[in-house]
Amino acid sequence: MNFTKMHGAGNDFIVFEASNRQRDWSKSAKAMCDRHFGIGADGLVLVLPSGKADFRMREFNPDGSEAEACGNGLRCLARYVQYKELIKAETHEISIETLAGIRKAKFLRGGRKEDSIQIGMGKPVFEAKDIPVMIEPGKKNLLDIKYILSYPVTIDKRKLLLDFVSMGNPHAVYFWQQPVSDFTLEQLGPKVEHHKIFPKRTNFEVVRVISRRQIEARVWERGVGETLACGSGACAIAVAAQLHGYIDKKADIKLPGGVLGVEWDGLGEVFLSGPAEVVFSGEWLE
Repeated sequence: MNFTKMHGAGNDFIVFEASNRQRDWSKSAKAMCDRHFGIGADGLVLVLPSGKADFRMREFNPDGSEAEACGNGLRCLARYVQYKELIKAETHEISIETLAGIRKAKFLRGGRKEDSIQIGMGKPVFEAKDIPVMIEPGKKNLLDIKYILSYPVTIDKRKLLLDFVSMGNPHAVYFWQQPVSDFTLEQLGPKVEHHKIFPKRTNFEVVRVISRRQIEARVWERGVGETLACGSGACAIAVAAQLHGYIDKKADIKLPGGVLGVEWDGLGEVFLSGPAEVVFSGEWLE
């Protein structure tokens, strides 16, 4: 099985063209994504044919779970089909079917292979049942407002005020005033991910606002652990920050693996831009 290793701001993926293959991809993801006994990656991305869009994407986490949406994975798929010449050289935009809906990828500044890619990530979702998040008894009044912001969750006797957003997958965003490098994400991340109020678990972002155009963040990804970058997480961060009035409509999200640009007008679709690069190709031996 021939594969291509790729990354978007350090968020790395194994990419396969899987149109004619039938296998247990959850099991395969566990084996392939292992960084000691496999190829090593934050996820397995399958490039598939679609009856609704130009391509279809499935993305599996290292624990075998399937993700609904993945901004960095989408950019890597877009770069992959360009790199493999599955689209015409002059193509500037493609559509990709995902579990979260159809997403459009645009090759910026002429479509050159070194340019960044912009993904239309869809509209953010704020309804508790759609995120999903279970509002605890005694806090049901929060269901009467449009957004669920600064919701108190206690982890290890520490109160975290979380903002809940879905970008096709669930996110809990925590704003902190200290450098994010000082936050004990490796300890608190898995406990937030598996907290009882998240029936499908959640992605968790710890965030510090630097200016109205720049944010620094770290991400604990559901089913993965801490990653160097997260595209949907960057979008959720920008949305939550804008709802609080911390940033303007465009902001750079600085993550350990690089910088992702996010743009949101406060009403419609969120746009994510950043790099996507081919690292190497190889063969997975069955």
